[in-house]
Amino acid sequence: MSSSAPPVLPISTAQSESQPPVATPAFRTFISHFNDSLRNGLSQRRPWAELADRSAFSKPESFSEAALRVRKNYSYFRVNYLSVIGLILAFSLLSHPFSLLLLLGLICSWIFLYLFRPADQPLFIFGRTFSDRETLGILIIFSVFVFFLTTVGSLLISALMVGVGLVCAHGAFRAPEDLFLDEQEPAATGFLSFLGGAASNAAAAAAPAVAARV
Repeated sequence: MSSSAPPVLPISTAQSESQPPVATPAFRTFISHFNDSLRNGLSQRRPWAELADRSAFSKPESFSEAALRVRKNYSYFRVNYLSVIGLILAFSLLSHPFSLLLLLGLICSWIFLYLFRPADQPLFIFGRTFSDRETLGILIIFSVFVFFLTTVGSLLISALMVGVGLVCAHGAFRAPEDLFLDEQEPAATGFLSFLGGAASNAAAAAAPAVAARV
């Protein structure tokens, strides 16, 4: 008498594969491009000792001379000046933790909820699925709220005004030398090209994720 084996019940082994919260390759490309552009821009900075050379300071004879000094010094100390403005912005945000948290929350919301979120993964929060248009509208409203209805906007504007004021004061009272001008006049576009490159690289990295939602 042959013994038959007990029937095997079919069991589904399919498992739901969880997708990452962001499109990892695009996000890594964005970070890589940003780091490369930042490193390239900072490599163009002038020595800080040259920026703070007390023997080079003198009072301008007229407003036109002061404006000319600002323009020429900015062409030479472009990276240093923007670094100073960035440090003032960072200090202002660090001295106001609530505004810093709001700004970081806004940036992270745009990155993880829209720009680098996989196009085939809908946003699911509080038991509700949000479409891409709804997500974009919520992020725009949140951005307007953060910048105009909290202290973030006024804090950033105040810090920028202080930074620009310091840069203009330094540029107006630092007398550029003739040799320094002859050597550096052709290189007037250095750091703006860095900013443009960083912006274009960021846009190129984010473009596929955004285009998939249009």
